[in-house]
Amino acid sequence: MSRIRDRGKMKWQSAFFMPEHVKMLKELRSDYQKINKPIVDESQIDEFEQKLCLALEHKQSITITIWEEGFFRMFIGSVQKLDEWNKTIHLVEEDGCLTTIWFNQVVGVDLLEEK
Repeated sequence: MSRIRDRGKMKWQSAFFMPEHVKMLKELRSDYQKINKPIVDESQIDEFEQKLCLALEHKQSITITIWEEGFFRMFIGSVQKLDEWNKTIHLVEEDGCLTTIWFNQVVGVDLLEEK
């Protein structure tokens, strides 16, 4: 008696994708989720500067939201230095990392309540 040899589950497994296909699908998904940069007017810029100066002067924690390549990113920490010449903010994050933020990326600044 001869027995038919079947591939079992193998024939029902999903199709194999090449790495190029996977990369292209991730890029398409990423492009779909991107957001246009919000317009920040002069009064908002003044407000951001005031909050940054207060946070620096009083060593108060702050939340800075930036727009970077279509996505929002949030930083929480304390302002170490405001560099007016280079238009950068030097922020010490909660985990101790020093981060440099370009002022033209900033779309939101909030002072955190002290506990």
